[in-house]
Amino acid sequence: MSKGLVLPEGYVSALTLRDTQHAIKYIKDLFPQTLSFALTLDRVSAPLIVRKGSGINDDLNGVERKVDFTIKEIDNKEAEVVQSLAKWKRMALYRYGYCPGEGIYTDMNAIRRDDDTDNLHSIFVDQWDWEKVITREQRTIEFLKETVKYIVKAIVFTKRKVNLRYPQFKTTLSEDVYFVTTQELEDRWPDKTSKERENLICKEHPTVFIMQIGGKLKSGEKHDGRAPDYDDWALNGDLFFWNEVLQCGIEISSMGIRVDETSLQAQLAEADALDRNQYDYHKMITNGTLPLTIGGGIGQSRLCLLLLEKAHIGEVQASIWPDDMIQKCADHGITLL
Repeated sequence: MSKGLVLPEGYVSALTLRDTQHAIKYIKDLFPQTLSFALTLDRVSAPLIVRKGSGINDDLNGVERKVDFTIKEIDNKEAEVVQSLAKWKRMALYRYGYCPGEGIYTDMNAIRRDDDTDNLHSIFVDQWDWEKVITREQRTIEFLKETVKYIVKAIVFTKRKVNLRYPQFKTTLSEDVYFVTTQELEDRWPDKTSKERENLICKEHPTVFIMQIGGKLKSGEKHDGRAPDYDDWALNGDLFFWNEVLQCGIEISSMGIRVDETSLQAQLAEADALDRNQYDYHKMITNGTLPLTIGGGIGQSRLCLLLLEKAHIGEVQASIWPDDMIQKCADHGITLL
């Protein structure tokens, strides 16, 4: 069922299906080049599957079921489709010998079978995943904010180029990033849900970075879930842009400075997940083998939806949708690929 579906009144796509495909390619060619220049990143290849039990797959909130299967060629051992590459990227930086100030990006494709589908969510996830080596001195809020500003400039630049190529688009994006913590949002709107707070702050400030996600707030609730073993919950956040078509804030990127040996153990303990210390990835953080990093993911289809002023993520990616959603979208002029 299409529970959270929004059907904007009078919506008409500014592009035909064919022009939409051309525009998607234009964005997917231009943006990663702009991002890699801004952050000094090399493009690398990344896995779609990893071995089950390796500790490399992202556990997200710890309850989502992974897509898994057995491999005949490896004695029917089990493999899993990745849910993200947060841990793999840090291991790759170590294996490839990257130094502080250098990083990588890749095309990440994932299947999240338990996600609820709506205008912004699909069971198919496509991101530009990136990761960069930093020094211990750069593990600060100030460095996080500086990196966010570079990413925002790359997104705003891409939107300008899209508008020049397709002059029917009139919406612009703001480079002026408003930084706020999840606790500040709860203090301001204690009776609202986290999603309502996100929309309220994005309506006031069209480009927002909401910081410190994962730990419990004063109320005892979490703003949102985060795995305990990649982002440092004190040094992370989500990047939002206000979307005129849907009249809501859209999360374009989740990112953060990654855990060091101290924050890893503290967050594993808080999440009752100390058993993960058995995995090589966690051991290599604890003993200082893996480099300190900052990284994140930028939604490819989300960004295309935002820049092309679409009403549904299915207009910019081919996926599977509930039958009633397909019909309701068609009835309101929204054609899903």
